[in-house]
Order: sequence, then structure tokens, then C-alpha cells
Amino acid sequence: MPKTALVISAHAADFVWRCGGAIALHAEKGYEVTVLCLSFGERGESAKLWKQEGMTLDRVKDARRAEAERAAEALGVHDLVCLDLGDYPLELTRADKDRVVEVLRRVQPSFMLSHSQYDPYNTDHSYATQVALECRMIAQAWGHEPGQKVLGAPQLYLFEPHQTEQMGWKPDTFLDITPVWDRKRAAIECMEGQEHLWDYYTRVAQNRANHFKRNSGGQSGGRDCRYAEGFQSIFPRTVDEL
Repeated sequence: MPKTALVISAHAADFVWRCGGAIALHAEKGYEVTVLCLSFGERGESAKLWKQEGMTLDRVKDARRAEAERAAEALGVHDLVCLDLGDYPLELTRADKDRVVEVLRRVQPSFMLSHSQYDPYNTDHSYATQVALECRMIAQAWGHEPGQKVLGAPQLYLFEPHQTEQMGWKPDTFLDITPVWDRKRAAIECMEGQEHLWDYYTRVAQNRANHFKRNSGGQSGGRDCRYAEGFQSIFPRTVDEL
């Protein structure tokens, strides 16, 4: 059975900016990566579309879905699941959370990715991670839908938020995405509704590459790296060697 991973993205573009490199890299390693988009970001993250005359909510959703599908294809996503739960604010019912649990149990991810735990600029983001943690817990419970395969203990990595210092996000893991940077940049350019972020997230990847090099040995022989992504792990990691 192939290894699997799950990304829980508040809006349709979040998975591209923040962990597109991790998705593409693991897809190339044979992982089946599922991306679960809780919303399309149709109200709060589609300003460019709303500035067009005659725009409607359904048209914005259609455009955002198409962008996400093209980006997912560029990254090698195994399965893109769009729940269309609405944004600004993002709110899940008990039934909605059960749908997330169903995805967790079906995918059985080796690891999960989601947002920072605090985001005063966009509470949809931190709410998505609250949902991810709650649903991870429920998916581990033998008494929830007895007979289903329960979830193990996948690490939850928090990908980098937009304004890092304000979010209290502190990376403890850097991933070299240089081999798949072209795929991430192609996915970034699929998000036409947020073109103003294309170069911003290119610079973020270049800055994190510097941190990767410094923490892999620095000037005394660290690995070269041109593009990287940073992550913060939630749970302790169990290892046989460091």
C-alpha cells in the first residue's frame, strides 16, 4: 500500500502557497496526497474576481474550483476534495466534521498539514486547524462508528502563515523543495485570482532555503538549497536516530 498524506486547507488556494512543495515532493516519492479544501475562499480571498462587473457567488466559486483543480494537477495531488462549506466565516456543523473524520479514516495519512493555531488576520485559518485537531481525535476513537478502521497517530505539521511573527508560528522543520520548485511555481500561477501573492511566496521559499542551509550545517558544509518550506510540528516525534 502506498503511503498517504492529508492537507486540510481552509480555502482553495491555501494549500498551494503554504505547502505546494511538500505536496509535489511527496507525490514524487510515491505518496498519495489528498487535499481537503473546506471552502473555496469565495467571499474573502477573491477580491480580484469580485471587482469584475456582474460577478456572482456561484461564478466566483466556479473560478476558484477550476484554479484549485489546475493547481492540484500541477502538484500531483492524488485526490482533491472540496466540501464547499463557505468562508468569512468558515463554520462547520457536527455533520460537516463527521465528513472530515470520514476523509481522515479513508485516507489514513502518514502525516497531516494545516494552518497555524493562531491567526488574528484570518480566523478561518486557525479555525481549520482547530477542526483538524478535533477530527483527528475523533477519527482515533474506537467508539466513533464502530467497525471502521480507526486512525493512527499522524503528525500534524502547521505550514507557514502569511504574517509569521504575528501568528506565533515557530518552524522546527525545513523541507528542501528545490527539486519540485517548478511544479510549485506552476501551481502558484494557477491561482489567477491572487496574482499579487505569486512573487511573495517565491521570496518566502527562497528565505526558507537560507534557513535550510544554515540548519543543515551552514558554512561548514551545509546542503545547498534554493527553495524550501518551513513547518511546525504539534506532536512529539518518536525516532530511532536523529
